[in-house]
Amino acid sequence: MSDLPSRTIGDSMEETKDRHRRYLRAINNPIRRDILRSLKEGNDVIETISEDTGINEKNVGWHIRVLIDGFCVEEANEKDETKYILTQEGLVVDYLDK
Repeated sequence: MSDLPSRTIGDSMEETKDRHRRYLRAINNPIRRDILRSLKEGNDVIETISEDTGINEKNVGWHIRVLIDGFCVEEANEKDETKYILTQEGLVVDYLDK
C-alpha cells in the first residue's frame, strides 16, 4: 500500500462525501474500468487506449475526463502529446470484477 495520502479524503465531511461520490461515479462503469485496465497495461494516449478497448477516441476522451474528475487518472503533457497516468485510486481496477 502506498504512503501517498488519498485524494478522496477532504478537509470536511461534505468535501469527503463529494470526493467519494465522484470516485464511485468514475469506477462504477464497465467502460471506464476497461480504460483503467488499458492504462495499467501501458496504453497512455487516447489513440492506443481506443485501439485496445475498441471504443472510439471521442468517447475515450469523455470517459477519461470522468476518471480525472474521480481522482483515478492524471494528465501529463509531454512534448506535444497528452499522456494519462493511473493514480493510486485508479489501481483499484485490480480488485474490480473478480
